[in-house]
Amino acid sequence: MKVVILCGGQGTRLREETEYRPKPMVEIGGKPILWHIMKIYAHYGLTNFVLCLGYRGYLIKDFFLNYEARMKDITVHLGGTPSVQFHNGHAEEGWAITLAETGETAQTGTRLRRASRYLDDQTFCLTYGDGLGDVNLNALLEFHRSHGKIGTVTGVRPPGRFGELRIAAQHVTGFAEKPQVSEGMINGGFFVFEREFINRYLDERVDLVLEREPLQSLAADGELMVYPHDGFWQPMDTYRELKMLEDLWQSGHAPWKVWE
Repeated sequence: MKVVILCGGQGTRLREETEYRPKPMVEIGGKPILWHIMKIYAHYGLTNFVLCLGYRGYLIKDFFLNYEARMKDITVHLGGTPSVQFHNGHAEEGWAITLAETGETAQTGTRLRRASRYLDDQTFCLTYGDGLGDVNLNALLEFHRSHGKIGTVTGVRPPGRFGELRIAAQHVTGFAEKPQVSEGMINGGFFVFEREFINRYLDERVDLVLEREPLQSLAADGELMVYPHDGFWQPMDTYRELKMLEDLWQSGHAPWKVWE
């Protein structure tokens, strides 16, 4: 099963960190938040990734193209025919990462549609490149398979500045655009979709916002279910949130670190 991660936004609310790099490359504990998200999925055996690149996507390409050199000891043989020999291993061996250019300013729905050429006709996961959580992905996938609908969104309960999900009997009946006060669940990413979602709900527009017409239509058709997650979940939208995540990592008790 493939995991699509949206990595193309400009992260304007974190401009002090994102002026020269995409938000997924902002570091926590010396590693990009994108790496932390991928480690969560890999812990559950999901190691085939499609990264939707946009703003300064070349920096994400550089990170993974040079990953072996970053993570391993190296012997460089100079003169004649130069060669490089890598030593020892790392925990990310076996990952497959497709780096898909989806447009500098494309919206989330457009990015997913453009990257869909790298997906097969099966179930796939989708999440954002700036949110961490200790979501049990095995339980999420089991829930998705059990209800037989096209999509599942992980519902979480953070601050009221986010758009609230309207829910009835675990069906998502609609999306509310950032109410002043939110006491219900909100979209926490960590989606699971059937390929049918792309075929039926994503059109050719360049400004297609995933969280608007596509998900609203999916919900209106009764095809979007919510997986409630009451554990840790935290986006990284501001410097304060970045500092909080860094402090958790440095404490040795980062809740999203489910891997060994």
